Amino acid sequence: MKISEHSLWLAGFRPFFTLAFLTGMALPILWALVFSGALTLPALPFSIVQWHAHEMFFGFGWSVLGGFLLTATKNWVNIRGYRGNTLILLVVAWLIERAGMWFAGSLPPLLFAITNNLFLAAIIAMLLWTLLRYRETDSYRSGNLFFLLVLPAFLLAKNLLLSQAYSAIGYSMTLGLFRMAFLLMLERTLTQFMKGVFQVDILRNKLLDSSIRLLALAFVFESLLPQWLAAVIALLLALLLLLRLMFWKPQLALRRLDTGIMYLGYLALTAQLLVIVAGVLHLAAWVGSVSVHVFAFGVMGLIIPAMLIRICNGHTGRKVVFDGRDKLALWIMMAAFVLRIVAPQFFPALYLRWVEFSALCWFACFALLGWRYIPFLMQARVDGKTY
Repeated sequence: MKISEHSLWLAGFRPFFTLAFLTGMALPILWALVFSGALTLPALPFSIVQWHAHEMFFGFGWSVLGGFLLTATKNWVNIRGYRGNTLILLVVAWLIERAGMWFAGSLPPLLFAITNNLFLAAIIAMLLWTLLRYRETDSYRSGNLFFLLVLPAFLLAKNLLLSQAYSAIGYSMTLGLFRMAFLLMLERTLTQFMKGVFQVDILRNKLLDSSIRLLALAFVFESLLPQWLAAVIALLLALLLLLRLMFWKPQLALRRLDTGIMYLGYLALTAQLLVIVAGVLHLAAWVGSVSVHVFAFGVMGLIIPAMLIRICNGHTGRKVVFDGRDKLALWIMMAAFVLRIVAPQFFPALYLRWVEFSALCWFACFALLGWRYIPFLMQARVDGKTY
């Protein structure tokens, strides 16, 4: 059998979720070692904080987002999707980017620029081609219009993030783009989950949904706006998100961990916006970079493991059931949120310990899920279907 015919290369979620499990284990531990001074990175043309942010968003984050979108877009437009050698080349490009980030200080600037943009440029072009070519059969056309706007902006944000002069803009844009992506994914998936689990429909109001999307899109450019205007947009977006949540039957969703965890991630996204507002109004003095870590641990940390569990089960032909090990992994990630966000506010002198403990929790969560689901991703579907 050719390598390209292995089960790992049947659909986009398989190789990229495998990478997500591995980077979810490795990157937080690596950062905790660097942050504590136990490990020194090679000489880099950017700061270690820029390196950390880039790798968590464009290494780990895009392994998840890429795997999700490669799989979801083909389902939205009802085509077979990318597979085989195409996915192998994408993974090679992703690996080259990781190596390039580690040895960036030793690479000529042009070579670094090529290695650092190859993967993202390729996967974005592939996703845009799918959405544009098959737009007439797109079952999620209204939401995907925003993906058409958001996806190319990731390339700009990525390069600004690593620049010397515009890093803050790139950092803010990256966060805003991921926020936008999560909002679009939550709209689509929570509607399905609540229908499937509780046989209920949650509110989908065109005016409300469009207002949320437009405000989130405007807030991508937060750092370019007057501070007062950015605060107003953040507050309006948070209030509309809370209003919509009231009609999304949280009293049902929170009865079960598998759906409740998604709602907690939704609340964390809203809380992060309110943290930004509080900062502008000088209503709170936080210990540590609370805003970004509420998003990293509360949105990415809670939603991503739950999504991986669902997709790794459902798209390999298994029943979508969260067993004891899955639930343990989610509880561990919730503990990571408390350790990284809450504990430092009460015991700031132990800040380094909280960083280390939360990194260990992140490692434990993804190690447990990787041990459980990577074998699923390496095997054929159990229901006999091709992909």
